[in-house]
Amino acid sequence: MDRGPARGHRRVPHTADVRVEAWAPTREGCLAEAVAAVVESFADVGGAAPTGTAGFDVPAGRDEDLLVGLLDEVVFRLETEGTLPVAAEVADTGDGGLRVRWRTVGTDTVELVGAVPKAVSLHGLRFDRDPTGWSCAVTLDV
Repeated sequence: MDRGPARGHRRVPHTADVRVEAWAPTREGCLAEAVAAVVESFADVGGAAPTGTAGFDVPAGRDEDLLVGLLDEVVFRLETEGTLPVAAEVADTGDGGLRVRWRTVGTDTVELVGAVPKAVSLHGLRFDRDPTGWSCAVTLDV
């Protein structure tokens, strides 16, 4: 994957669904970038001021399972609460899990600019370490 800055994310072409890539020097930073990539794939949150917070833990598992668990939470809260994270802080819990804290906005305060994801696909899922840090790629069913 050809990437510019040390930390970032982007949407990449996909035939039917939405595919995003993210990268950062740390695993937790890469996960936070993945959250931003997913949200920005369908919502314009650039000027949105956070109105709430949310915190939760993702149970210990393989790195790919942590990525899926985190992004599943984005979809779940979108569907059940009508909220989106505009900033994510991800920390290792020390036992292989994650502690996540989001600053959130309601979907009624942002413009939806793309297809809203319904699920995280396991097909083509990638999350691993490389010589410059961590990177991931994930497809979202829309």
